[in-house]
Amino acid sequence: GERLIVVHGKGSLIAKMAGDSWQQHATLRLLHGLQHTTSGTPLLFMGGEFGQRREWDHDASLDWHLLDDPAHAGNARWLSDLNRLGREHPALHVWDHDQRGFEWIDCTDAEHSVFVWCRRSPDDRDTLVVVANATPVPRSGYRIGLPHPGSWRLLANSDAHDFGGSGHEVGAVIDGSDAPWQGRPWSATTTLPPLALLVYGRIP
Repeated sequence: GERLIVVHGKGSLIAKMAGDSWQQHATLRLLHGLQHTTSGTPLLFMGGEFGQRREWDHDASLDWHLLDDPAHAGNARWLSDLNRLGREHPALHVWDHDQRGFEWIDCTDAEHSVFVWCRRSPDDRDTLVVVANATPVPRSGYRIGLPHPGSWRLLANSDAHDFGGSGHEVGAVIDGSDAPWQGRPWSATTTLPPLALLVYGRIP
């Protein structure tokens, strides 16, 4: 018969994150956000959805009791919210394996470790803009290029209190102006929470 071979010693995702416990949870949420908002199909190994620290053991149950801890429960809620976002917005799956579905807006800001990209579908109204701040430093007044004019609504924020984040204040709406930026004819400023991912959608 066939045998399932599992290589041990890899550890858990959250245990590989730098910083204190709060930063580790924030970075794990950022990683999951990156997986769900870039091209391709996100994969998740058992326990990663709530930040299990112990390596998975095929002879034992997952550490479900960790969901009693607000930080771990927040990670699980974030995954649930990302799954909802993926179902509701075709831009996150229709062109998942088509180059038209993903476009960098800026991947060159190494000084601040901030990345900006957009996801598209055949319907331009469903275009999403995603911003990731990969440092524990919040950044206010950060300007991002926009692929379309008008106002954009915040659809997801990994730093929200409900997910165990700091709750750093972020505007619910950003208004695009005709100031060219990052190779785009329109732009807007926003606040980037620490170690966080934001998703914006167009307001019709």
